[in-house]
Amino acid sequence: MDKLRSIEAFICAVDSGNFSEAARRLDITAVMVGKHVRQLESALDTRLLQRNTRRQNLTEAGESYYRQCKQALLQLRVAEESVENMKRTPSGLLRISAPLNLGASAVAAVVARYQARYPQVKIELDLNDNFVDLIAEGFDFALRVGSLKNAEPLVAQKLGDYQMVVCAAPEYLAQHGTPQTPEALYQHRCLCNMAWNKGNAWRLGEVQWPTDGSFICNDGQALRQAALAGAGLILQPHILLAEDIAAGRLVPLLREWQQSSRPIHLLWRQDLSPSEKRSSFVSWMREQLPLALAV
Repeated sequence: MDKLRSIEAFICAVDSGNFSEAARRLDITAVMVGKHVRQLESALDTRLLQRNTRRQNLTEAGESYYRQCKQALLQLRVAEESVENMKRTPSGLLRISAPLNLGASAVAAVVARYQARYPQVKIELDLNDNFVDLIAEGFDFALRVGSLKNAEPLVAQKLGDYQMVVCAAPEYLAQHGTPQTPEALYQHRCLCNMAWNKGNAWRLGEVQWPTDGSFICNDGQALRQAALAGAGLILQPHILLAEDIAAGRLVPLLREWQQSSRPIHLLWRQDLSPSEKRSSFVSWMREQLPLALAV
């Protein structure tokens, strides 16, 4: 017999004053209420209730047991309600991994607005260009830029594209000239991203164009600063350079050749149980990140 059900029957019998009323409240028979009480007394090897045909009274042991069990059941209901509330209202910790540039330029603001919408969610945003193993490192989500080789056992949702642009500072162009075709890239100093520009080649459209690779760095902001200082041409996400372009600090180049875009995916583990926290975050990122990228 279920001990928890027996405890509930015992408490109900005490609260209602008799087995018949307890049976009515629990939608069982009075005989079954008696069985539950006797089951507890047998397990505890002590009497909990003194009963006769007209009244029932708690024994000293029964009084203590009743008081503590009632408090325990109350705490259990609070715990159950807490879980139900978590299912209905996003809450708890979300651990998110994102690349440095994307995270700093777009993701952080989008995630901050998500937290403002759902203040019971705690955010841990890790910005790192290294590959992150979601399962081994315990992340809920990861954002990845570029094509996915094999996302198993992960779920992947495309959120948008990282639009790329070739730029240079006016001072650099005044000194070295303006490239008119991708073939001219090799005649210019090109600032290459260590992670993106494999073999120091720039992808414009469907073609990989070689560059001199005289300046290589693993951080987009550092490459941006070098370009602003007149060190050479830069191929970076438009969102990272948009303010500099608008202010005239950088000049877009080779516009007639469509710069390649890089897909952005949100990944999460297949084995995670559904929750309002995770489903609301996926919906939020699907809606809000493309808006943040459309600068």
